Amino acid sequence: MRGLDTVARPTPDQRGRIRSALDWRRFVRGDGPQAAPVHLHQRRVYVLPTRRGLAFASLLLLMLIGSMNYDNSLAYLMTFFLASIWVVSILHTYRNLIGLNISIGAVEPVFAGQSAPLRVLVNSFDRVPRYAVEVGLGSSPPARCDVQAGETAQARVGIPTRQRGRFALPVFTISTRYPLGLFRAWSPIHVRAQHLVYPTPALQAPLPGEHSDEQRGRGDRGQGADDFAGLRVYRSGDSWRHVHWKAVAREQDLLTKQFGGDQVEELWLDWNDVAELDHEQRLSVLARWVLDAEKAGAEYGLRLPNVSVALGRGNDHRARCLAQLALFEVAG
Repeated sequence: MRGLDTVARPTPDQRGRIRSALDWRRFVRGDGPQAAPVHLHQRRVYVLPTRRGLAFASLLLLMLIGSMNYDNSLAYLMTFFLASIWVVSILHTYRNLIGLNISIGAVEPVFAGQSAPLRVLVNSFDRVPRYAVEVGLGSSPPARCDVQAGETAQARVGIPTRQRGRFALPVFTISTRYPLGLFRAWSPIHVRAQHLVYPTPALQAPLPGEHSDEQRGRGDRGQGADDFAGLRVYRSGDSWRHVHWKAVAREQDLLTKQFGGDQVEELWLDWNDVAELDHEQRLSVLARWVLDAEKAGAEYGLRLPNVSVALGRGNDHRARCLAQLALFEVAG
């Protein structure tokens, strides 16, 4: 008897799988973060009747009671015919999700308070098209797409953001009510990925005015607009207004006109310049300065405690500065 008891007793791994299978929260948040793409197999998809399906089942019950009361063969036939449709629709709704592969596109950084766009890619490798596939996140209206056989469809949903930093992607849901809306099949998806949120820029924060030469300077970079200074080979990022179009018309090399006389502004955005504000307000002001300095065409750098971004400009430089502000941690 002792040997039989030992064999029948489940192992710790088996007990863990049983507890996981009985945990109702897995129907909402899935099986935990996974690497993309996520394949929807039979154990990941759940099915329950919708309100319309429950109302339809209630109607079938009343029809069955009426058929039994009046012993009407035609009423029996209609009741069982409609009941067969109700049952078969379970299979079609369930089958509409089985075999799909779910992946995501890159999530572009946004400012806190904005909605981060999440591109969900739904792929069907088999020969059966899938219709009315919905991608939902939270209480927002779901995005719907149809997936043709062997192709990839895309749905966009918004991730609400409230504070700066780097965050794991939330759980979103792939669902369908196809074909009759009597049942809803769904699968919670949790992809192992992160998205970046910049600090909310201050509404108004004038750029630093009078500073020392170390913080703000001006230098002639040969990129002005006053005096023609010569020609050079075109480089990516040069303004098309400065291209020497006459040389292009003569089928010569693509050249750019150089001008002198203007001065390019150099600007340092320093954490210590807003010492009277708290930490989050400082980051908001610095974010506004980064945006305004980029818009003004200045060469600017960023100075934070223990972090410094060298002088530069352009979209990549702007993104580096904002990323440092988003990930900044105050030393304890």
